[in-house]
Amino acid sequence: MKNKIYTFLLLGLLATSCQVTETIHLNEDGTGKIEINELRDEHSFMQLMGENYSKEEVFRDTTYVFKDFITKHSETFSRLPASEKAIFQKFATVKVHIKKSSFEKEFRTTISQNFNKIEEVADLYKTEEYADDIENNYALVAEEHYYSVNYAFNGSVFKRIVKITDSVELKKQQDKIEGYKTQVSKFKITQPYVLKYHFPRKIKAVSNPKAKISEDKKSLELQFLIADCLVNPESTNLEVVLE
Repeated sequence: MKNKIYTFLLLGLLATSCQVTETIHLNEDGTGKIEINELRDEHSFMQLMGENYSKEEVFRDTTYVFKDFITKHSETFSRLPASEKAIFQKFATVKVHIKKSSFEKEFRTTISQNFNKIEEVADLYKTEEYADDIENNYALVAEEHYYSVNYAFNGSVFKRIVKITDSVELKKQQDKIEGYKTQVSKFKITQPYVLKYHFPRKIKAVSNPKAKISEDKKSLELQFLIADCLVNPESTNLEVVLE
């Protein structure tokens, strides 16, 4: 069941034509905030759904902090091995806001975390799934993620570090995504994946030449397509050198 759920979530980013924006504000002392915003593109979704688009009836407006799940399901959490507890604890301060309104035509999920050091940031794209794991007592070892996202900052150099963790699963998902891309090729859908990073000092160099640096040279924006990122996650690796 978990395998099916994960595959659904993964392809759901494509199927609902999301716009994903990852924003980081990094301060001089290394503290800061990261926020991931997933917004359904209504024009694209309407094309995919056809006449069923107007029949949608959904309303949900929920906000939670991940540690609330740990507290609520403390009995389940207490039985987990130390290694899994450590993974979940990294998510403790992560805040999630989910709004799904077919009346307002707004479908948005915002995941955020304040940090003292960016190395402390959880792999936020797994947040909702991990909350589901705790709530339903699913085994973490059953997950079939195939890449991880981490960050590092030593005061002068910022790094976005994406690593493939399961090459077999990567190949499976690549085949599924390529098949899906073929199915939706006749539609004009929007699926941008945007990185917006703000730094305390001017940018001296950036590893990806497609990054657009602001006039004050203290921030950048880099855009991909969601499908391309899922097929080749490591393409979103980034290194930024500050003055």
